Amino acid sequence: MSLTCPPLDAPLHYRDRITIEPAKRSGKPCLRGLRITVYDILDYLAGGMSEDEILADFPDLERDDIRAALSFAADRARRLAGDVAA
Repeated sequence: MSLTCPPLDAPLHYRDRITIEPAKRSGKPCLRGLRITVYDILDYLAGGMSEDEILADFPDLERDDIRAALSFAADRARRLAGDVAA
């Protein structure tokens, strides 16, 4: 199976989709104010769920929410590795 990636100069602006509210899920990053965290999505993907399966289980989610979670995780990993100025 071949995957098509967006060009690197056209990043998904995850900041438009990721919210952090201290009173919701203990301040963990959530998707669009929902109670679904970035970590939930990453765990589902790591566990082998497809995007379509996640979207079927969580009808409030959109495909771009999943991509935003991945983008958030990639950005955080780069920052932890010191590749991006804080």
